[in-house]
Amino acid sequence: MDILALESSCDETSASVVSNGSKVKSVVISSQIEIHAKFFGVVPELASRAHIENINPVIYQALDKANIKFEDFSKKIDVVAFTAGPGLAGSLLVGTIAAKSIASVYKKPLIPVNHLEGHLYSFLIENRATKPPFLGLIISGGHTELIIVEDFGKYKILGGTRDDAAGEAFDKVAKMLGLSYPGGPIIDKKAEKGNPDAIKFTRPYLKGTWDFSFSGIKTAVLNYLKANPVKDENHLNDICASFRQTVIETLCFKAFEAAKEFNLKQIALGGGVSANSLIRKMFIETGRKNKIKIFVPSPLYCTDNAAMIGCAAYLKQKKCGLTYNPSQLKPNPSLVLEKW
Repeated sequence: MDILALESSCDETSASVVSNGSKVKSVVISSQIEIHAKFFGVVPELASRAHIENINPVIYQALDKANIKFEDFSKKIDVVAFTAGPGLAGSLLVGTIAAKSIASVYKKPLIPVNHLEGHLYSFLIENRATKPPFLGLIISGGHTELIIVEDFGKYKILGGTRDDAAGEAFDKVAKMLGLSYPGGPIIDKKAEKGNPDAIKFTRPYLKGTWDFSFSGIKTAVLNYLKANPVKDENHLNDICASFRQTVIETLCFKAFEAAKEFNLKQIALGGGVSANSLIRKMFIETGRKNKIKIFVPSPLYCTDNAAMIGCAAYLKQKKCGLTYNPSQLKPNPSLVLEKW
């Protein structure tokens, strides 16, 4: 089954052709980082406009890379999938209209996909044989979610972010330090040259809950900077390393405690922050010590990409069939994980 998948939940326009859920024939991503960088965050109206400009070229490129011409679309594409939510309302609407239009013209089934499910299952693109149960940790600019995947489409949500998501905390601390947007990659780069034990920031473990809170560590960095302004590059690197260590230790501690509590032997990471070098290293090393298998997508599939939407759509189709009425499908910015 070949699926044309579209992703437009936030600030990246993406299209992908995915065969049987894991063979990625093409994936194209148009990033809006340059548009939003000067505002140090995503501006919804600008994001929507950029999606309108990018959606058609991205679809054309994805089909071209998969060696599919529009005149052959009906023969070579079986299903159209799209991100239905959660995300920015205007951004979601662009992808939804594009998907519904293509599905209508070519009389193809249409599958709505939850963006979070895309991140949960993104690791399967490169690990096709893996089966639930597993613990999923989604870490991105807008989400920090700890979820038990009991079966495909069957979830137990353990906890989420109470305030700032992990990626959001990286962005805000980068701004405090006068670094560029997005904050994750630049802090990761600086941290590699710093001492993670130079500054002792409190680890926000939040005992008695599986929730996360990174607002406190952001405030701790701010207070530290008021008392200790950055004096040189080495000092800056130490701050980045200490902050990064604190956030990642918190993520790692919570995830492995949950895995032990619920006797899970597999942990899968997803979302843009999972591309962080220390996260990958710490989870893999801790997993080896605790005999828990760790799955981390390649950096390409950590981003908001349409290939993961195609993967999730395939799993959904296998379990539920194709019974969606296109006229009733609408984007939902507040979409939550639901059982299939």
